[in-house]
Amino acid sequence: MTVERALRGAPPHRLLDSLRVDLARRFAVLSADLLLLDYGLTSLRPVEPVQAPAGMRHVTVGPGPAGRALSTQQPYLFGGDGPTATAYLPVTVRGERCGVLVVVLPSDLATPGATEELADIAETLGHALRVADRHTDLYRRTRRASALSVPAEMQWGLLPGRACTDAEFDLHAYWEPSYTSGGHVLDWNVTEEELTLVVANGTGPDTPSALVGSLALNAIRNARRAGLDLVGQASLTDQALYGQHRGERSLSALLLSFARATGEVRVVDAGSPTVWRARGEATERIDLERQLPLGMFEDTVYAAQRLRVLPGDRLVFVACDRGESRPGDPALDRPVRRAIERTRDTACPDAPRAVVRTLREEAPGGLPDDVLVLCLDWHGRRPAGRHAVADGDREALPGPSAV
Repeated sequence: MTVERALRGAPPHRLLDSLRVDLARRFAVLSADLLLLDYGLTSLRPVEPVQAPAGMRHVTVGPGPAGRALSTQQPYLFGGDGPTATAYLPVTVRGERCGVLVVVLPSDLATPGATEELADIAETLGHALRVADRHTDLYRRTRRASALSVPAEMQWGLLPGRACTDAEFDLHAYWEPSYTSGGHVLDWNVTEEELTLVVANGTGPDTPSALVGSLALNAIRNARRAGLDLVGQASLTDQALYGQHRGERSLSALLLSFARATGEVRVVDAGSPTVWRARGEATERIDLERQLPLGMFEDTVYAAQRLRVLPGDRLVFVACDRGESRPGDPALDRPVRRAIERTRDTACPDAPRAVVRTLREEAPGGLPDDVLVLCLDWHGRRPAGRHAVADGDREALPGPSAV
């Protein structure tokens, strides 16, 4: 029986039991344990019950062997001089780092080929965890270094995750406070032709804000799945929010659609978070035609704009609680720019958290406590015969029919 079949047939809360049997049979593995990355991206926490005879405690994400496997996304073999060796194997799903599988096996069996096979098994485990997560709380409980607030629980249950990667792009997000936030909206959808992305400012950490975000995101998804374009998605969401709150609560959002083949981007800016672009040595805020937030007035008419991203571009989206001073204000433009410049060489998975950390240092007291940063690295395709469009190639489209 293959690992895939064994994991599919295992009860959701017993994935590790099934995996351990298979690893013991194939590699004479002595123990196998799973460390999951917590919501705040600060620690790796063991799934109970632990199999290692000496036990296993949570470890801080850092320079240790587990942290090394997580950060490099490469298997790491530790020891081997004695009777056993320990393999640390990254568990990742479509670019989202979930944790590390820790396997202890006899030293003479810890060959490069075996390590490669174990790394593939860890990847398979990641996909199985994503499915099992729908049917058991075991893995979500493990990821908690402390209790989540109710709004944060709502947000984590609603959002698609923290990362998504494909040939043309890497997309990674980080928000804090991870355990009490609740108002941010983030969503994406990938098809053969395009990547669509939604980023919205939080409206506060309370339950009403989480309810606004939930209504908005479900309205956007409903419109998108019905085949509506970005303008249609914005309009339907605007109507849903206004119908519920009559303008008392609205949401500043940015809706984007990236053509995977060309890098052409269509944008609806509904009073949105700020967008910054790092291209080569230059870092600049992209000035879009800002329109009314979703749900502020009845029957708002939205229009799409157009720009283009080039291979090597990094887009950084910064969204904050609307009720506070936020990036995009003149006083914060400089620290935001410096934060992005200082983290330009940071790998995309680590960049959002690094930007937030740098902003805290650069603009103490000026950045709201509740902040979401999303980093998109565009790799793109380079079709023969096509030429890059200049930085300023940006225009408003005449109407929904042209989008």
